[in-house]
Amino acid sequence: MREIVLDTETTGLDPANGHRIVEIGCVELLNAIPTGETFHAYIDPGRDMPEEAFRVHGISAEFLAGKPVFAKVVGDFLKFAGGAKIVAHNAEFDMRFLNAELALLGVAPIASDRVIDTLVLARRKYPGAANSLDALCERYGIDTSRRTKHGALLDAGILAEVYAELTGGRQATLVFGPGAASTGTGGASLRAQRPHPRPAQLSIEELVRHRAFAATLGAAPVWDAYLRAQAPAEPAEMTPA
Repeated sequence: MREIVLDTETTGLDPANGHRIVEIGCVELLNAIPTGETFHAYIDPGRDMPEEAFRVHGISAEFLAGKPVFAKVVGDFLKFAGGAKIVAHNAEFDMRFLNAELALLGVAPIASDRVIDTLVLARRKYPGAANSLDALCERYGIDTSRRTKHGALLDAGILAEVYAELTGGRQATLVFGPGAASTGTGGASLRAQRPHPRPAQLSIEELVRHRAFAATLGAAPVWDAYLRAQAPAEPAEMTPA
């Protein structure tokens, strides 16, 4: 299954107040595993950058001057996203901004049934706990040292790791076959760790009793060959001295 982990940076909190998207970052997942394919764009919002927003993401109006406007990147973004599910943390925020930008261009909005909100997943899994992206990274031991400020592509990459932990996606399938040894999954790697079968853990008494039971089931039962190899020799008859 193909999914797109998405994050945005904006000039503020509400598009209804004239705030705009200034950065989009996306990471492609296939069966919950990053493929290495990404989409990233800085966007000129056509307005100033409030100090509060600048302190969060560090993107200045001067830096964005000359960057493409949303109308110039929307085609590439929609092509990259395709019909895949969209994964975002506090997705209502990102979708509200994206759909507001699409509405300005007369483009159909992204349907809510395409969206997976990792904040909702985390609240269901850890009710009452802190479920911010930073808190989840701390819970799962995900390195955020490179995250000195918010950045859309960086945060999308980190969210992809969190999403894998939330959904169990790091072990999406069990793989058995010739290539399994190199990945550490499947029978080949287990054989590499244990090249010979473990010896039977039955006691001598248990082996003797089972052999006696097998003898009641008819002539030459199939497992009799194994019993001959494992059962102790019959004790020698004791003769008086």
